[in-house]
Amino acid sequence: MDRLIGIDFGKKRTGLAVSDPLHIFSSALDTVDTAKLIDYLKNYAQKETIERFVVGFPVNMDGSPSEAASGVETFLKQLEKAFPDIPVSLEDERFTSVLAHRIMIDGGMKASDRKDKKSVDRISAALILQSYLDRTQGAVFAVDPESVPESRSRKVTKRKRR
Repeated sequence: MDRLIGIDFGKKRTGLAVSDPLHIFSSALDTVDTAKLIDYLKNYAQKETIERFVVGFPVNMDGSPSEAASGVETFLKQLEKAFPDIPVSLEDERFTSVLAHRIMIDGGMKASDRKDKKSVDRISAALILQSYLDRTQGAVFAVDPESVPESRSRKVTKRKRR
């Protein structure tokens, strides 16, 4: 099945993420030097079918494009030229770096590992792509939460200790 590619574009490095074949969740893929990004995507497209690119678009708090938006717009032209048949969607990337840091902390990543900006870029790309998937696909539960019986483990933990 086709995949969606999430892109957190940066002047030096670009984070990439990929969707699962069913377009339910995103996973961090890689961090690439921006100068080599188009070549990387062409190589990836030879192995996997890309249905859509989802590019994080930097906006200010009022919704207007930020200073970094011009770099993304230049990249979008290069992307369209290299992949004219693959549609591109823009996704608000506000707070993705902050959320990426929070995910690394909550996940127990060591402080020394959190300093690696490549990790932040990959996770940010996954957040951008997941935001798009959630917005367009709608969150769907495979099981109705109301139909799940109450866990017996609660009864076990409430027993008095001897």
